[in-house]
Amino acid sequence: MSITFNADEILEMALEIERKGAEFYTRAAELEQSASARAMFLELAAMEEEHEKTFSAMRAGLSDDERKEMTYDPYGELPYYLQAFADRRAVKKGLGSEVRISGKETMEDILRLAIGMEKESIVFYLGLQDLVPERVGGARVDEILKEEMGHIATLGDLMRCSRL
Repeated sequence: MSITFNADEILEMALEIERKGAEFYTRAAELEQSASARAMFLELAAMEEEHEKTFSAMRAGLSDDERKEMTYDPYGELPYYLQAFADRRAVKKGLGSEVRISGKETMEDILRLAIGMEKESIVFYLGLQDLVPERVGGARVDEILKEEMGHIATLGDLMRCSRL
């Protein structure tokens, strides 16, 4: 079975990742008692919203040709990679549903979920690096990737502090 994606569909997946990330961090902020942790979660939510705007602008800048089926895949791995990610995260059925929080989680539980979510985003964005055309902002994928890595460091620091 051959599954194909185009740049438009890939950027829609990225938009959904960022939407769900912002929702997650907003919910975490609502549940957090500590003012500093709540502020950090809100800052992370705002960053995810900015990433969403970036990917939306990239998507709007795609040409008709870039919205067509992608053909550059020298090793024939792109459809498998993207489909595995899409299946894992259930893009069409509500991406990120596995990282919803109920309010019963501990701060450490929330931080572990957030770190896992950020790691999955990083894996996806690593795959995007060579797929997003430079003229619509391909270099921004690298910047977003670095920010997502920074999110893991921030969350790790918060986890260490919450254990003290």
